[in-house]
Amino acid sequence: MKTFLRSGCGMIILSGFIALLIVTIGIAGILFLRPVEVESAREATAVLTIVPAPSSTPPGQMALFSTPTSTPPALSITIDGIAVGNFVQISGTGGDGLRLRREPGVNADILFLGYESEVFKVVDGPKQADGFVWWYLTAPYDEKRSGWAASRFLRVINLDQESQP
Repeated sequence: MKTFLRSGCGMIILSGFIALLIVTIGIAGILFLRPVEVESAREATAVLTIVPAPSSTPPGQMALFSTPTSTPPALSITIDGIAVGNFVQISGTGGDGLRLRREPGVNADILFLGYESEVFKVVDGPKQADGFVWWYLTAPYDEKRSGWAASRFLRVINLDQESQP
C-alpha cells in the first residue's frame, strides 16, 4: 500500500478523493446547516377601522352656500401684443418650424414641431425662461398639438382686421 501511495498515480487519486470529500461536506453544510426561519408565536392580526359616513347637512345651513359667487377674472398680461385668448401664427423660422416644448425653456423636452404659418390659440403664459418669453399654445383643430413656444417666433393674428375686405 505504501508503494501505491508513493507513486504519482496514487497521490493524484488520494488528492481527488480528499477534494471530493471537502466539496461534499461543504454542500452538506450549506444545505443542512443554514439558519431555520422561526415562525412567530403570534400571528399578525388585521386591524379594521370603520369610519362613519358624513351626516347630511341640515337644510337651514344650505341657504348659506346656495348663492353662487363670482370668481375674479384672471389677470390678462399682454407682451408684444400676445395675450391669453389670442390666436398666433408661427413666423420667422425660415421654414424650419418651431419646437413646442413640455415646459418653458430651451432645454425642456420637445413635444412636436409647429410648422411655419401654423395657427395656435394662446391658453397660458407668459413665463420667462432662458431669455425668452414663453406662451402655452394649443392648435384649435387638435388639442394634442399643445406646448410651450417662445414668443420671438409668434405673430398675433388680428381676427377683426382679417375678416374685413
